[in-house]
Amino acid sequence: MKLLMIGATGRFAGLVLPQLKKQGHHITALVQDGNKGKQAIASGADQFAIGDLYDPVTLKSAAAGIDGVFHIIPAFNREVEAGLNMVKAAEGTGVKKFVFSSVYHTSLSLANHAEKRPTEEALYHSGMDYTILQPAMYMQMLQQSWQAAKQSGEIVMPYSKDSKMAYVDYRDVAEAVALAMTDRRLSYGTFELASPGMFSRVDLAELMSKKLGKRIIAKDLPVDEWAKQVNIPPGELREGLISMNKEYDKYGFSGGNALVLETILGHPARTVPQFIEELK
Repeated sequence: MKLLMIGATGRFAGLVLPQLKKQGHHITALVQDGNKGKQAIASGADQFAIGDLYDPVTLKSAAAGIDGVFHIIPAFNREVEAGLNMVKAAEGTGVKKFVFSSVYHTSLSLANHAEKRPTEEALYHSGMDYTILQPAMYMQMLQQSWQAAKQSGEIVMPYSKDSKMAYVDYRDVAEAVALAMTDRRLSYGTFELASPGMFSRVDLAELMSKKLGKRIIAKDLPVDEWAKQVNIPPGELREGLISMNKEYDKYGFSGGNALVLETILGHPARTVPQFIEELK
């Protein structure tokens, strides 16, 4: 299949690229400039198309002659517009398959959850064969905390250390994306993806302590204090992150049921303890 891929050079979506190449797909990476295009090709893409998720004309040009699209939207960045633009461009150019990496629990009122719903709805109304994947918090986001813990002996986040969080390894999501492109069993489905269990920061500190052979302490940083420290200008991103962390502080991120993910993959999902054991 000829596929258009969004996020080929990204930290998380970039994990999808090798999975798609394993299946022999021809990948066109959507990028904003030639330097990113060269990076995408170095990572395994066959070619690149310069485009902008907020410019429908460029998306229509990039989607011409394409069989399938993998789409992921940058959080807290005009998500509704970016999502609808890509769906309309794909539908308008005759794309047959659309795989969307959405978010766990789109029913939450948080902006980065609620703003994915219009894109999902547009796919339900489209004539395309779609698969919507809704991953929990990415384990890959723990890498930064791991590096900090090695240096300081602390793991600090702007929500309660006792909040239980559902995670997924984005490598498993990437495998599910690749399966969804060709496996008709995933057609017209919406699937929440999580690894088994939920983990608080206290749990993570214990796992990191075991891995490092020294004590790691879980600490709290009040959300309002965090907001004063971070160098994020006022706007959608800053306000969205503050609201998200306040939600996590109060409720955590409930879930951790791996049945759907493991059924799709046909093998056990990677777990948080396994992920931390891999860290270096």
